[in-house]
Amino acid sequence: MSSPFLKQVFNKDKTFRPKRKFEPGTQRFELHKRAQASLHAGLDLRQAVQLPPGEELNDWVAVHVVDFFNRLNLIYGTVSDGCTEHSCPIMSGGPKYEYRWQDEHRFRKPTALSAPRYLDLLMDWVEVQINNEDIFPTNVGTPFPKNFLQAVRKIMSRLFRVFVHVYIHHFDCIAQMGSEAHVNTCYKHFYYFVTEFGLIDTKELEPLKEMTARMCL
Repeated sequence: MSSPFLKQVFNKDKTFRPKRKFEPGTQRFELHKRAQASLHAGLDLRQAVQLPPGEELNDWVAVHVVDFFNRLNLIYGTVSDGCTEHSCPIMSGGPKYEYRWQDEHRFRKPTALSAPRYLDLLMDWVEVQINNEDIFPTNVGTPFPKNFLQAVRKIMSRLFRVFVHVYIHHFDCIAQMGSEAHVNTCYKHFYYFVTEFGLIDTKELEPLKEMTARMCL
């Protein structure tokens, strides 16, 4: 029987961003399968995120960035009906943390936005990054750019903010669906991955520090 979480995801009228997929037969598709298999085999998440022997770090990281984007897209999608201009006029993670949006186009200076507006821009921005062949090349033999891990750090620090907002402001919705275990596992996987490869600054992790200490350490 499917979980309430998945029912909620697929019964919604909202249009979710299409999942970014890996082409069958490519090395990244095989890596993606290996990563999924290690999770389903019940491996400790700390072990599951470790770079497999003989594999390239950038390939392993690329596969996981796309996977985390797909998962967070679904997680936020399930709570988005309750995340409105009225309920969340500020993109925050509790009273101490406010996030302001900045990009290279419309918002050249950090700008205060509502959470739904901020998160829409964030997910659109990440989607553009992972579909950019100059950053995430899909052709075999095309090298990753020299600044690949730098680009990934920015992506992952922004994706972390989705967890922050969902946990602090919308966890009651997750609990009502009985999806705590699913979301907690996604978070632990994400946390172990970014700490294994140094992809998020410690200060960025502060808003969920106490929860993380209970859940992950």
